[in-house]
Amino acid sequence: MKQHGAIMYCKWLYEKTGVFYRLPTEAEWEYACRAGSTTIYPFGNDSAQLKDYAWYAANSGDRYQKVGLKKPNAWGLYDMLGNVQEWVLDQYSADAYAKREKNATDPVNTPTSKHPLVVRGGDYNDPASALTSANREPSDLVWNRRDPQIPKSKWWNADAPFVGFRIVRPLKQPTKQEAEKFFETYLSL
Repeated sequence: MKQHGAIMYCKWLYEKTGVFYRLPTEAEWEYACRAGSTTIYPFGNDSAQLKDYAWYAANSGDRYQKVGLKKPNAWGLYDMLGNVQEWVLDQYSADAYAKREKNATDPVNTPTSKHPLVVRGGDYNDPASALTSANREPSDLVWNRRDPQIPKSKWWNADAPFVGFRIVRPLKQPTKQEAEKFFETYLSL
């Protein structure tokens, strides 16, 4: 699924339930992944323990797995690393962190184009080195190279079964107008 499809799911869920959900920002995703840790992985610095927490190249059997079969992080979140990479709201920029205001609260690099966007967490084909709490990757147009539609689908990536998403429910719910503006901004790309 492309980021567009994930955000459309959030919009559908909002219309169905009246509760606003969205993809996490990159900063929120990393905060949740780290679960209070300051180490390379949420559970420490020993990559030998990764097999207990994540599906990756060494143990996945070259495919994604059912969620929740590995240990969760300290906050009870499963599959933050490995299994499938996860969409976040941000536009990818290699120097995004350098450009970020020091001690910024709730930073987000709002997209201005469809590509590249950010995925986090690594996936079932990645080595342990790609599954750190801080690792971030850009989306790639090659993920949809076999899509037979012209123009290419804005909903799914034919060649990216390793990309998924998780959603967040903000504590402070936006007004109806704010929610509509959010969906308009992110779905107009």
